[in-house]
Amino acid sequence: MNGAATVNAAALPPAPPAIVGPDGIPLLGRFAGPAQGLDWARLAPPYARNALWRRLHHKRWHYVALVTEEIFCAVAIVDLGWMTTCFGYAFDRSDGDMMANFSQDGLPGRWSATMANDAGGASRFARRDTHIGIVPIAAGGWELTVHCPWVEIGARFGAIPAPFLLATGLVRGGSVHATQKSGGLPLTGEVRTWRDEYSLDGGVASFDHSNGLLPRETGWRWASAHSLDAGFNLQAGYFGACENAVWLDGAVHPLGAARFIVDRKDIMQPWHIFTEDDCLDVIFTPEAARRETRNLRIAASRYVQPLGTFTGWVRSAPDAPKRAIDRLPGVTEDHFARW
Repeated sequence: MNGAATVNAAALPPAPPAIVGPDGIPLLGRFAGPAQGLDWARLAPPYARNALWRRLHHKRWHYVALVTEEIFCAVAIVDLGWMTTCFGYAFDRSDGDMMANFSQDGLPGRWSATMANDAGGASRFARRDTHIGIVPIAAGGWELTVHCPWVEIGARFGAIPAPFLLATGLVRGGSVHATQKSGGLPLTGEVRTWRDEYSLDGGVASFDHSNGLLPRETGWRWASAHSLDAGFNLQAGYFGACENAVWLDGAVHPLGAARFIVDRKDIMQPWHIFTEDDCLDVIFTPEAARRETRNLRIAASRYVQPLGTFTGWVRSAPDAPKRAIDRLPGVTEDHFARW
């Protein structure tokens, strides 16, 4: 069972104050609003596991995308329980140059990374000459800072024009998972690379903050794209349709199961993506991709994240009018992890 909820065109209920109830039972479903705590410490049986199992299966990540007409950047901090890692890239959309593309592994615990339990907290990574911070600021919103040999980023994003999506559900082979997704967020700041400096003012940011007790082998396909008035998040894989949603004019609406039609022999060919509830149908045209294949014996990962644009249409319900999407910048992902 993957915990996928039935699609309902009505407004999503507000996010609960905690994702685990006083009885230790997780609150499953899709909600609108920020989570107050993505914390599994109070889980009760049958969802709870022993301490060693939890250490090996607890996975968390904090991902931020930044986009303007000139540049697309993505940065992530990942906590695998037994190790940490980060990655980032900066792509010049005007001439197709991938100006920075880096990753760095770290040690578990506070030696290299600290990870917030929810999007309202701070996540940081520091190892050797790579330092990343995703930190809430007093004025509201967040600040992203990146300092490494390949790129430097100073960005601020928020306040929030559209509600967050909070999705929680069961995962076959694991236990429970929760994810917090944002819609498009107003962006300011600057990106500095070896070649040029880029203003982020007037751009759009979005983030993904996820926290789950996942199976040893986990796979998914993902798509995400946002402007300030429209956007979507789609996943097909370990979490079913739990996190599928569309943002339109300040409201978030649930979507049904997503289908990804892609040539895996040539990932840079166009992708056709649609939902089974007839609420989204888009063509994704890749412009570049970040790829990484790793085999650490005890763990392995096959990962590709193309970035490009989406064209097609979305709507909030099967009987609602279609909203055209024209070259909306975003990403897709095809990922398998044995972790």
